[in-house]
Amino acid sequence: MTPSLPAISPRRGTAKGGKAVYGVPLGILMLEARFPRIPGDMGNGTTWPFPVMYRVVRGASPEKVVLNGADGLLQDFLVAAADLVRLGAEAITTNCGFLSLFQKELAAHVGVPVATSSLMQVPWVQAMLPPGKRVGIVTVSGSTLTPRHLEAAGVPLDIPVAGTENGREFFRVLIKAEKDDMDVDLAEQDILDAGRDLVARHPEVGAIVLECTNMPPYAAALRREVGLPVYDIYSMVNYFHAGLRPRVFDAP
Repeated sequence: MTPSLPAISPRRGTAKGGKAVYGVPLGILMLEARFPRIPGDMGNGTTWPFPVMYRVVRGASPEKVVLNGADGLLQDFLVAAADLVRLGAEAITTNCGFLSLFQKELAAHVGVPVATSSLMQVPWVQAMLPPGKRVGIVTVSGSTLTPRHLEAAGVPLDIPVAGTENGREFFRVLIKAEKDDMDVDLAEQDILDAGRDLVARHPEVGAIVLECTNMPPYAAALRREVGLPVYDIYSMVNYFHAGLRPRVFDAP
């Protein structure tokens, strides 16, 4: 016997319009850079288990954002975020933790949920830790992660921080743009070195939040190295997206 095909339910009612793109609720504002975005990097589309929309903010180099406080770039980010919302994005995030500086302005401008920085996870992670333990941050540039960045993300100003600016590869490629290619093994060592330095100087650290959106490829290695939970932009955006598209469970 020929197996019967499942019934196809007719589509009824009126489909709601008003967008240019459908089925992609999350928009990502990207810095303009040429370094490789390997799987796990926020700018690699294969990183995400759901579709995302990207918008590159022209002229917003990692050096300008990380080393120069994103000076003069706010209007460009507001325009780019609004463009993503017009296309169909229902929420906005960014691919640099230092853009916490623009959190309030972006949220007010676009009128949809905005999560600019992985650092916004810090209060939540801190609440999960036992007494006497603290969250620590590994950032691409500890010397330029200022109290303004921390305050904008709701992070205590005395939080332990370690940066990669004295490393051999990660900072040189991502922030200084000294070359287009990257030695991934050396980059990983820079992250591990920063993590080891953080916990050596601050034994009270009980969990780590990675500021940089290019660090998720190395999170598992850091977790093995220091033996602590590690949170990053990947964990935050998955949580963020879960509220936009809650899972539909089958009826019992």
